[in-house]
Amino acid sequence: MPRFETIRPVRHSPETMFDLVADIARYPEFVPMCEALHIRRRNENEGVVTLLADMTIGYKMIRETFTTRVELDPAAMQIRVTYVDGPFKHLENRWSFLEKPDGGCDVKFYIDYEFRSRTFQMLAGAMFEKVFRKMAEAFEARADALARASG
Repeated sequence: MPRFETIRPVRHSPETMFDLVADIARYPEFVPMCEALHIRRRNENEGVVTLLADMTIGYKMIRETFTTRVELDPAAMQIRVTYVDGPFKHLENRWSFLEKPDGGCDVKFYIDYEFRSRTFQMLAGAMFEKVFRKMAEAFEARADALARASG
């Protein structure tokens, strides 16, 4: 199964980055390939918010919609995403936001996935690592833009 993992140091606080990544409804505004995102359901239990969401991704002629369960845990500074339905056989995604002693934070991003279709895996799999790198960069760029706009 393809997997991608990175740690990205950013100059923003863990809380700022957590809030930015947790605001999934805004992903179509800045996340590469995210064409639409619809939150079907939202529950909260002991401070952890669980969302059921449909995301549509597109690249050239390829369009796919899939459903995930997103757990937002601000106390642990973690976001966990698990696969529910769509073109994947398996999808697991985790974000962690770790405060750095000198300011800012390290954003840890992990994704493990496998498409149901071997053909789609061969076509899309090769570009996904590049997409995930661009996605990590997009969150940092979005945080920078929001900081400039409010400052």
